[in-house]
Amino acid sequence: MLGWDGELPAPGVRTIGEMRPVLADPSCACSAPLYFMYRDLARSDADWHWLHSHNLRYDLTIIPPRDLCGEWVKTKGHYHPKNPAGVGYPEIYEVLEGEAHYLLQSRPLKDVVLQTALKGDVVIIPPGYGHITINPSKDLPLSMANLVSTAFESEYGEYESNHGAAYYELTSGQLRRNPHYPSAPDVRILSPKNGRGDHRICKGPLYSLIGNRSAVEFLNFPEKYLPVFEVLLKD
Repeated sequence: MLGWDGELPAPGVRTIGEMRPVLADPSCACSAPLYFMYRDLARSDADWHWLHSHNLRYDLTIIPPRDLCGEWVKTKGHYHPKNPAGVGYPEIYEVLEGEAHYLLQSRPLKDVVLQTALKGDVVIIPPGYGHITINPSKDLPLSMANLVSTAFESEYGEYESNHGAAYYELTSGQLRRNPHYPSAPDVRILSPKNGRGDHRICKGPLYSLIGNRSAVEFLNFPEKYLPVFEVLLKD
């Protein structure tokens, strides 16, 4: 078990060398780590066993402020495969500190969405969308938690082969289209939402959902929640 009680375990570290294939400027140099990944966390053995018995994992990611040669620091980007029912696995994030820009793109590339999230906001990555997380601050680190199924491995290949997401977010505030994609739709700007009324999934804090099977069932069985996902990214 990886857990914490006042201190976090050693993180996975994403370096500039690993990120170079997806940067707007692949020649950019940076000696410092770009971000830190603390995976498979729990505050108690009971919480960890509950998560694993439901094929779930709780993670933390910390992204310090970085200017990568005119591009804001970001995560590498990945898609999720489909579950046995043929529906893509979703994921859920909570901003703990700082500001996050979640850049989502559908597969195939017919929709690109940018969601700005602040402390306490929860963002759901719906089935069929890849995503990156951007820290758009020159001063403040971004800390975020996520809950995700352990039944799959993330798919990074398309982001690597296309040299990143469909757009790069530059420190000037511009969203510059990635020329390695033959075409890309305009970016839609949305605020985070978890659905409404009967079409609502859950709200944070994410850690409080541990032990609540019905609140996190959508992470492994998204086919039961398709009407909810349909409203998440509507204008």
